[in-house]
Amino acid sequence: MTTPQLRRDAARNWDRIVAVARDLVDQGTALQLNDVAHRAGVGVATVYRHFATPEALLETVATPCLEALTAHGHQALTDADPRRALEGFLSCVVEAQVTDAALAPVAAAASDALPRTTELKASLASTGTALLDRARDAGAVRSDVAAGDLVPLMCGIAHAVNVHGGAPADRIAAAHRYLAMLLEGMRTPPAP
Repeated sequence: MTTPQLRRDAARNWDRIVAVARDLVDQGTALQLNDVAHRAGVGVATVYRHFATPEALLETVATPCLEALTAHGHQALTDADPRRALEGFLSCVVEAQVTDAALAPVAAAASDALPRTTELKASLASTGTALLDRARDAGAVRSDVAAGDLVPLMCGIAHAVNVHGGAPADRIAAAHRYLAMLLEGMRTPPAP
């Protein structure tokens, strides 16, 4: 999808608005377009011209993360080892969940403000399903693990890290530790 080229001043304003929004999201502050305008040093109309709603701005902030996860998922599909491919993808997903504060609310939203968000979320879902199907078909994960289980399980890990993950520096390690336990539980049990 191509986006129209912005004039230099409009592009600078867009960059400033998104940077301010990124900082607010990282601080855990809800996005209010009037507040973003004030902090970015632009008029409220300028913010509304670029982003019709706070949700559109939040999705824009989350887009680089969604794009990186999508790219990683597509790369994982080329891995010849289905279990390693699934584990690598889920590792990236859980790490993104605990490091990018914009990801969880955008991923959990029932509807999207931007078509690009819908496209990226659909791509991630289909990639996760394909990776799980490959791993299941190869006998690398239990046959009763369904694609619909992945999102709640990943969200569960992210929630556990947010509640019990400790200091920010320890959160990624905690997420990987929890994911390792989950993946072990998904492993096909050895034959008796």
